[in-house]
Amino acid sequence: MTEHTQPTFKQAASTGLRIYVACLAAYNNGYLHGRWIDANQDPEAIQAEISAMLQTSPIPGAEEWAIHDHEGFDGVELHEYSGIDRVVALAAFIAERGELGAKVLEHFGGDIDQAEAAFDEYAGRYRSLADFVQEITEETTDIPPTLIHYIDYAAMARDLELNGDVFTVELGFEDVHVFWSR
Repeated sequence: MTEHTQPTFKQAASTGLRIYVACLAAYNNGYLHGRWIDANQDPEAIQAEISAMLQTSPIPGAEEWAIHDHEGFDGVELHEYSGIDRVVALAAFIAERGELGAKVLEHFGGDIDQAEAAFDEYAGRYRSLADFVQEITEETTDIPPTLIHYIDYAAMARDLELNGDVFTVELGFEDVHVFWSR
């Protein structure tokens, strides 16, 4: 189940990446007033939706807002006062790379630059890290047939990960994506 190419990413018309933006003036006065907004659009469109929501606030002249919830970011943290540009950048990254992109972003604490660099070091999709180690070992080393059954690929895989040479992202049973940590 090895794939040697870059992963293919899901791109759907509706990504499910949304933020719930609340009016703080209403919130502070005991009203729940806000709107779910598609995060996978340009910053100006999001700002226009926020402005429209604030215009319909039960508190006249409302100007302040905060993100009170989000969906589709698969573990990537958005904070209450995350800027619109950050929301758009995260949403675009996840929309382009799907669940794998979200998990890599989560691995790097939401750092988009590190996550993008990690995809340059993508090694492939395997059933396990041990399968990856077995493949690269057998491709790069002449192993005498009498020794091949004595090699502990699981231990080699564990050491590779413990030494920080690779990191993995598991998307499901026997669905392990390997990245070099260079």
